[in-house]
Amino acid sequence: VGGDARLALNTLDVAATITRGRSGGVIDLACVEEALQRRIIRYDRAGDRHYDVLSAFIKSMRGSDPDAALYWLHTMLEAGEDPRLIARRMVIFASEDVGIADPSALATAVDSFAALEFVGLPEAAYSLTHAALTLSLAAKSNSVKEAMIAAREAVTEGSGGEVPPHLRAGATAGDRELGFGVGYVYPHGDPRSVVSQQYLPDGLEDALFYHPKRVGDEAALAERLARIDEILGKPPRR
Repeated sequence: VGGDARLALNTLDVAATITRGRSGGVIDLACVEEALQRRIIRYDRAGDRHYDVLSAFIKSMRGSDPDAALYWLHTMLEAGEDPRLIARRMVIFASEDVGIADPSALATAVDSFAALEFVGLPEAAYSLTHAALTLSLAAKSNSVKEAMIAAREAVTEGSGGEVPPHLRAGATAGDRELGFGVGYVYPHGDPRSVVSQQYLPDGLEDALFYHPKRVGDEAALAERLARIDEILGKPPRR
């Protein structure tokens, strides 16, 4: 009896996944029949198996193995995992593990989430597969993550840096009398669109939070940043 009850609950769960996003969202006889035909996959959404498979999916994309990424993606989908969880993880991955090495990856991941919301399963599996393949094959860089951590630490461990006077709004005559907004140089007035002036608070003028990786699109941006740093008078980056 217990086995029959578990089978019934699993079938209902799979049927609910099939109907999610479909017009009306009603579990009808056709959905139940389709759910019964699906092989029951060992996958506990509340237990370790859930986290293990999700971890394998992320690490396969990070390791640039598209076949493994697709295997774990469809393991989750066939087992009834919430597809929005999968889509959210790919959006995070696009910035955390691909980043500026392929800036279009984030748009692809966000688009897959939008497609999921728009068409629902099972058709949205195309978009999720599309995104997983794109992220797996993209050049990889974790410089966004490292820069975020470094900047956050500078803010939380510091005493709260003051905005340099020339960067302040200077919206009123009184502000300008105090020197707020005075001396700011408009970058577009320079043919290079970059001018040498202080942007960080006193004591952090030479702080470097971002260190580009020489991979993918980020390699070209690293070269541009080196030229910008020379104009701004910043120290070399690693």
